[in-house]
Amino acid sequence: MDNTKALVLFSGGLDSTLAVKLLVEQGIEVVGITFTTPFTNPSIEGAKELNIPLKIIHLGEEYLEIVKLPKYGYGKNMNPCIDCKIFMLKRAKEYMAQVGAEFIATGEVLGERPKSQKKDALWIIERDSDLKGLLLRPLSAKLLPATIAEEKGWVNREKLLNIQGRSRKPQMALAKEFGITTYETPAGGCLLTDPIFSRKLKDLFTCLKDDTSLNDIQLLTIGRHFRLSPTTKIIVGRNDEENKKLLEFQVLNLQVLNLLAQVDDILFKVVNFPGPITILRGKGGKVTQEHLELTARLTARYSKAKEEDMVAVEYWGATTPGKKILSVSPIKDSELVSIRI
Repeated sequence: MDNTKALVLFSGGLDSTLAVKLLVEQGIEVVGITFTTPFTNPSIEGAKELNIPLKIIHLGEEYLEIVKLPKYGYGKNMNPCIDCKIFMLKRAKEYMAQVGAEFIATGEVLGERPKSQKKDALWIIERDSDLKGLLLRPLSAKLLPATIAEEKGWVNREKLLNIQGRSRKPQMALAKEFGITTYETPAGGCLLTDPIFSRKLKDLFTCLKDDTSLNDIQLLTIGRHFRLSPTTKIIVGRNDEENKKLLEFQVLNLQVLNLLAQVDDILFKVVNFPGPITILRGKGGKVTQEHLELTARLTARYSKAKEEDMVAVEYWGATTPGKKILSVSPIKDSELVSIRI
């Protein structure tokens, strides 16, 4: 079949890059599709080197529902890899018709990931995404049943591979052979596989349940987090870059109606000493005087004034002008254990 076209799920990683290359080498026209989520930011540089068009789709609230309650559960951390792949492939199938692709390909490798790339998991993904026979995994194709593309001769099965297992040596050797130099570090960059981020996310889902927003998710990537109550938490900046980002939560809120900050956010900063920007976030305005004082003490603890007996800390509302001052003693490390996330 002349002018065969494939749609490839492209993350910018080594596996998906090689999947594209294997198809291009057979004269197949490839269109890439990549998904950005609150937890991932795929690289598009590899698509430029491969010289393929790339469709970028942004996933938001709908994707968040998948993460909250995945049908097939989580991996080692908060990564719902099977559900995630099914969700993206369903969206890819919708786009497949638009570009006139005959089949979809991915960079999945049999046995590379313990939950989502076992043989039974690969079958579930194909079935639930309604792509039976239309989903090709070029890197492991010879170890899997032939797809429609192979049976019809659109793809030469003999030129596909039989890679399996967690070692990346075969892929890296192949990349060298193809002269491929641009790809993301193997193992990817999904925050849901990170144990520290996952702990924060689990706390968020447990406390806020259905009230969790993309805004709350975005804030998880910044600072040290402390839980005061199911609806109240503290985020303390760890460096100048994070302090700047936390301040932007306030500035952008004033400019673009709650785009980043919440109306009930309260910001803290030590007076006359270098230190962090801190946000006290209370859903529904449920912030007490005790919460204010504890946040001020935390802010003082992570500042250059942490050895002082008493420290002046200013605070202000994200959407309310004017600042107030609290004079507090820096919190002791022993007091942090019960509230640190």
